Amino acid sequence: MHSANDSATFWENHYAGTDAQWGTKPNVVLTDLLADLSPEPGTALDLGCGHGGDALWLAAQGWQVTAVDVSRTALDRVDAGAAATGVADRVRTERHDLAATFPRGTYTLVTATYFHTPVTIPRERVLRRAAEAVAPGGLLVVIEHASVAPWSWQAGQDIRFPTPAEVIASLELTGDWHVERGEAPQRTATGPGGRTAMVTDNIVAVRRAG
Repeated sequence: MHSANDSATFWENHYAGTDAQWGTKPNVVLTDLLADLSPEPGTALDLGCGHGGDALWLAAQGWQVTAVDVSRTALDRVDAGAAATGVADRVRTERHDLAATFPRGTYTLVTATYFHTPVTIPRERVLRRAAEAVAPGGLLVVIEHASVAPWSWQAGQDIRFPTPAEVIASLELTGDWHVERGEAPQRTATGPGGRTAMVTDNIVAVRRAG
């Protein structure tokens, strides 16, 4: 594992060596979820946005999006994608090492989609901070790996993933929240080179009372 101090270097090198078109499509789990739970656009915070697939899709649906990543290369590509698709006025990028700093304000929607890293970070603390950034009536969505795909950097490791209930408990939610989703479905995923595999996701969606 890398140390927290390596986070910016690791992800900058990762994206600099990654096809700029990889990760520019939205996560279908997220798009399906929001069609049911948050169909009206508002303000959104996308944590670990990468190349911006989710952020650009949200902006295209009318959301005002703050897209956050530690990699400047990734954020520059999000800016370019927003300009190319005509949503630059609805996407703001901010560079944060979330182990150290966090965007200001509250949001109708906060997403952490596959917020995994081989770099050592206080992940649970970051997700608790994400919950604090949800506005009254708003939604926190955490979509994460609950199994290891053959192409993952974790392939071959013996890993116990938390259950959705354990993820929710780790958020240490205070006040009035409603669990909208807490499930671990399977799906067929496509990895680099078009390789496919059956994987499991944790899908957690919790709403703060309005």
